[in-house]
Amino acid sequence: MDPALIIAVLAFVAIGGAGIALTGKNQPATANKRVKAVAGAAKVDRRKQATEIAALKRRQSTAEALKELSNNEKQSRKRRFSVKGQLAQAGLNNVNEMMFWGGGAALGLVLGIAGLIIQGYIGAGMGFFIGLLGLPRWFLGMLVAGRQKKFSNQLADAIDVIVRGVKSGLPLNQCMRIIAAESPEPLRAEFQSLVDSSAMGVALDQSLQRMYDRMPLPEVNFFSIVLIIQQKTGGNLSESLGNLSSVLRARKLMKEKVKALSSEAKASAMIIGSLPLIVMTMVYFTRPTYIMILFTDPVGNLILLGAATMMSLGVFVMNKMVNFKF
Repeated sequence: MDPALIIAVLAFVAIGGAGIALTGKNQPATANKRVKAVAGAAKVDRRKQATEIAALKRRQSTAEALKELSNNEKQSRKRRFSVKGQLAQAGLNNVNEMMFWGGGAALGLVLGIAGLIIQGYIGAGMGFFIGLLGLPRWFLGMLVAGRQKKFSNQLADAIDVIVRGVKSGLPLNQCMRIIAAESPEPLRAEFQSLVDSSAMGVALDQSLQRMYDRMPLPEVNFFSIVLIIQQKTGGNLSESLGNLSSVLRARKLMKEKVKALSSEAKASAMIIGSLPLIVMTMVYFTRPTYIMILFTDPVGNLILLGAATMMSLGVFVMNKMVNFKF
C-alpha cells in the first residue's frame, strides 16, 4: 500500500476525532442554553396566559354585572310608574296609596258637585275625573320632577366628596356617611337610606337598586354601574368616579345649553297655547251672550270639547318638539 495514502487516511481520522471531541465538549453548553431559552419562553407564555385569563374573567364579571343591572332596570320600570313608586320618588314617605286615592276622590267629589251645578252631568263627570286622576297625578308629577332636578344638580358634588375621601384613604361607607350628614335635601335622605341599608347588611347592589327605584335618573344609574363593577372586578375607584363626575357636569352643561337654545320655541308654544283662552276671556267680557252658547247649547258643548281636545293635542306635540331627552 502506498505510504502517502496511509498517511492521508491517518490524518483524516485524526482531524475527524479532534472535531468530534471538540463538538462533544461544546454540546452540553449549547444544550443548556437551549433548555434555558425554552424554559424562559414557557415562563413568558404562562405569564401571558395568566394575564389573558385574568382579563377574560374581568370582562365576564363586567358583562354579568351589566346584564344584572339591565334586568333590574326592566323589573323596576313598572314599579316606578305606579302611584306607590311616585310617592317614594316625591319623598312623601308619610303618604300611602290609600291616602292618595282618598284625597283624590274627595277632590273629585267637590269638583264634580261644582261641575254639576255649573254644567250639568257632563260637567259633573269632567270635574270628578279631573279631581280624581288629573290634578293629583299632575301635582305628584311636579313634586317628583322638582325633587329629581335638585338631586341631579347635587349628585356631581357628592361624587367629588367620595373621590376626595377615597384619595385620602377613607372607605366608601365613610364617604357616604359624610354626604348623608352634610348634604342638603334630597341628596341627604337618599344617601342616608343607602348608609342605613349598608349598616343592616344589605348588599351594595341591592341598596343601589332601591336608590334607583326612588330616584330613576340616568345619573344614578351611571353611579350604580361604576360602584358595582368596581366592587366585582376591582380598579381605581377614585379615577372612575372622577371621570363620572366630569361626565355628569358635561351633561348638565349640555342641558342648560339646550334649554337656552329652545327657550324661544317654548315661549312661542306658550303664547300659541294660551291665545285661545285669552281670546275667549276677552269675548266673554265684551259680549257674554256670544260665547255662552258654547256652554249652554249641546252642539256648543261638542264644539268646545273638540276644541279642547285639539288644543291639548297641539300643546302635547309642541312640548315634545321642544323637550329634548338625552
